[in-house]
Amino acid sequence: MNRVYIKTYGCQMNERDSGAVAAMLRKRGYAMVDSEDDADVILLNTCSVREQAEQKALGKMGHLTRLRRKKPHLVLGIMGCMAQNRGQDVLDRLPDLDLLVGTQKFHQVPDHLDNIITQLQAQGPRPSTIVDLDEEEGSQNTIRDHLDDERQVSAFVSIMQGCNMNCAYCCVPMTRGRERARPIEDIVREVKELATQGTREITLLGQIVNSYGRREIPFQSGKSPFVQLLEAVHEVEGIERIRFTSPHPRGFKQDLIEAYGMLPKLCEYVHLPVQSGSNSILKAMKRPYTRERFLQIVEDLRAVKPGIYLSTDIIVGFPGETEEDFELTRELFESVGFDWGFIFKYSVRPNTSAEPLGDPIPKEVKEERNQILLDILNKSSLRRNESLVGSTQEILVESPARRGEGLYTGRTRGFRKVIFPGKPRLVGELVPVHIEEATASYLRGSLVLSGINAQDESALQQRSTA
Repeated sequence: MNRVYIKTYGCQMNERDSGAVAAMLRKRGYAMVDSEDDADVILLNTCSVREQAEQKALGKMGHLTRLRRKKPHLVLGIMGCMAQNRGQDVLDRLPDLDLLVGTQKFHQVPDHLDNIITQLQAQGPRPSTIVDLDEEEGSQNTIRDHLDDERQVSAFVSIMQGCNMNCAYCCVPMTRGRERARPIEDIVREVKELATQGTREITLLGQIVNSYGRREIPFQSGKSPFVQLLEAVHEVEGIERIRFTSPHPRGFKQDLIEAYGMLPKLCEYVHLPVQSGSNSILKAMKRPYTRERFLQIVEDLRAVKPGIYLSTDIIVGFPGETEEDFELTRELFESVGFDWGFIFKYSVRPNTSAEPLGDPIPKEVKEERNQILLDILNKSSLRRNESLVGSTQEILVESPARRGEGLYTGRTRGFRKVIFPGKPRLVGELVPVHIEEATASYLRGSLVLSGINAQDESALQQRSTA
């Protein structure tokens, strides 16, 4: 009864949490499987940011509980944000759950599963649902395990937990708690371990990642704790690229903007959530910046790093959003020319300050506004990708492509996906690729063999056989 399947909903933080749980379970003797049909234990790591994500997880678990008719010893658990945010409600809807674990207790999952399985193997009555949702001091330091049976070309590193912001639409402060930062030296130690295992790219993760350590770590030489961390990670030998997500515009002070000109490993890509282009809606959302300040940040970033790639988050249909408000968002969205983005239709989140406002904007209006921005985004992304046709880009090779024999996939420094013919030994390497075709979502090209000399080729072969 040791085969575990984990399904993850939501953000990169959830992916990282699931990876850490999987690594801890592997160390305890559990086997991770890729299909729920092969599993003895099924865990859903859930998201509460959008109602749709919660409904998907609840529907999925409702279906899984019916599998017990065929597999009576199947163990079912829900972890993460929905468990934390809607604990008793989840139990009321899914009384057959074996495990309900909150966002500060992922590291307790192996012990809980051991206890559940031991009782099931004893042939006694099925144990009551284990519920573990309490806060735990120091929990930010527990999500650091990585699967050790395979090389991670690009790895997520959690640097903090929680959020101190009070955005009107967001339940993250309730699901993740207050901000807690890991020490810089612990993070650097984790990055060094990953580098020795062959990781070439690090993405630093936090709910508001650029507010890292504001209360625990003093500024030094005018540099924030987050910039100090970037500099420390930059010094790790073997790491070639650094990214981070998700930041807040408020945290883009001059020291962070200048870091893009000072740290060559810091990729020229920024995810910069704007949420709305209307100052009145930003105020209603409790976002502490104006459209003018946001546009100034964009201008400053492009001055330091011309050609920098930008993505964003937008919410359409927030209560009170008029046609004039949406037009301001549309104008900003189009004028910035984002390379990618995530556009969401507003949904009411329980226990947020916007909840009493209801959801007054009709669904069809939100759908229309969503589609307008999607059309702008697709055109902008295609235009940017087409500008790369004919150029040679440095690609970090990640894996075989999902489709196409002999094809591999990787990313540019600007986070554009590239597909090209390659060989297994290239995985984890930085290679030059000539870009030949472009769509809105990916690029196609071919390896520039002249960019790999005999010495490089020999080194590649040695690494592939090591």
